[in-house]
Amino acid sequence: MFSLRKYITYNAPYIVFIFAVLVLGQACSLTAEKKPDEKQKYVIPDSLLRTIKIDTVQKCQLINSITLTGQVDFNQDHVVKLFPMISGNAQGISVVLGDYIKQGQILGTITSSEMAGYSNDLVNAQTNLEVAKKNLAKTIDMYKSGLASLTDSLSAEAGYKQAQSELNRVNRVLKINGGSTNGEYEIKAPISGFLVDKQVNNNTIIRADNGNSLFTISDLKNVWVWANVYESNINAIRMGDNVNVTTLSYPDKVFKGKVDKIMNVLDPTNKVMKVRVALDNPGYLLKPQMFASVTVTNPENKQSICISSKALIFDHSQYFVLLYKSKDDVRITPVQVISSIGDKTYLSSGVQEGDNVISSQAILIYDALNS
Repeated sequence: MFSLRKYITYNAPYIVFIFAVLVLGQACSLTAEKKPDEKQKYVIPDSLLRTIKIDTVQKCQLINSITLTGQVDFNQDHVVKLFPMISGNAQGISVVLGDYIKQGQILGTITSSEMAGYSNDLVNAQTNLEVAKKNLAKTIDMYKSGLASLTDSLSAEAGYKQAQSELNRVNRVLKINGGSTNGEYEIKAPISGFLVDKQVNNNTIIRADNGNSLFTISDLKNVWVWANVYESNINAIRMGDNVNVTTLSYPDKVFKGKVDKIMNVLDPTNKVMKVRVALDNPGYLLKPQMFASVTVTNPENKQSICISSKALIFDHSQYFVLLYKSKDDVRITPVQVISSIGDKTYLSSGVQEGDNVISSQAILIYDALNS
């Protein structure tokens, strides 16, 4: 009769061996299944390695920067406002805002009774001088002939000088008012530049006591930028500091200048101090009333490690760089940023002088390392 107990007892070593083989096989199977899920070490492909740029961390003179808001304005030293010299009726005005005006160009005319009066004064002064000249010549002849006294001769000479002086006065007044003798005042541009303001049109009645300018001309070859400095930054602004100005219209173009005026009072409304930056304006790119970002920089008497700004990666409220040892040894390293100015960033910690960092395709490699 078959006995299970005797069978198990007799075959126990074989049963244990088979069980151990099954357990070991299962473990190997699990190990084999896990291997594909293990994270593989990232290696930069050769095709990518040939395109990336690797920079060396250096020691640089530390430069601090402050970024301020600002606005482009006219250079008031190169702005001319034309006010009415006489009363009358405006005619012949064809210029419009934004036109480029040449020095001496006629912007319009004013038909005026005052100009007609100046022309009449000129004719009278010329006539009186001619009469006084003839009277002087006649009196001198009579004095030489004994028919006129010395007093008569001196009186005739004084009359001639007075007539000559009056003619000079009338000519000066007429020149101040344009010099026209046909009863019209010509409005001429005193400088070359752009017409930036216009307060008159054809058939406008003009009064000489009007306090508003008729035209405003500005030479935009040079402009001012007024920047707002809050109280907390006043101690960091000095005369002569270098300034980089950017605008929304030209985000990739940097206009360089210097702080040339500090207004040592605060605006009572917005509690800011104004500083002025004078800028050359090639191509008239900067337009008055443009908003601008003004970065003021000043060097300090100490050294700091610096890298290319393109090597910086910002993620999870922290700055990182990719420390490069070899194509299969790239490390994500957190760094502490002091300031960034243009293409250079100054660091207080994270890397050391002589380290190599990746400064192109950095985000691509950073994502691959984190995947």
